[in-house]
Formats: sequence, structure tokens, C-alpha cells
Amino acid sequence: MTTRAERQAQATAKLQAACDKFNAAHQVGAAVSVKLDGGEVRETVTTSEAQIMGGHSAVIWLDGVRGCYDLERVTALKAEKA
Repeated sequence: MTTRAERQAQATAKLQAACDKFNAAHQVGAAVSVKLDGGEVRETVTTSEAQIMGGHSAVIWLDGVRGCYDLERVTALKAEKA
């Protein structure tokens, strides 16, 4: 049986892994789309690295969007070829 602290540590490690994966693949300023609370999908760019907020959510900050958004609602856009 795992303790609450062990479960929290496992959850935090999972969130950190998601942040690390996103950050390794995408620099600040990467083009992304985000599904906003109202269901609208908006294209924007990141203004931060992905990070854990409050110990419970992997989030990222986006240009022109108030607040941060859960990383699961953000999709990186493929870079356009010149």
C-alpha cells in the first residue's frame, strides 16, 4: 500500500515528465494551438516553458491568452518549411 506522499510524488514525477518532454521538443516562442475554455481553438505562441503549477497541473503561458493553460489542451504546430 502506498502512502499519500508516495502517490503525490508519483503524480508530480508524471507531470514533470510531461513538462520535460514538451520543453525538450519546443522552445519558448513555439507556435501552438490551444483549446480555450469556451471550446474555441486559437493559434498562438508560448511565452514560457511548461511548468508544474500548484503541484497538480502541467501548464504553459501563451501570448494573447489570459492565464496559463493545462498542457493537455495545447498542441504544438508544425513549423512551416521555407
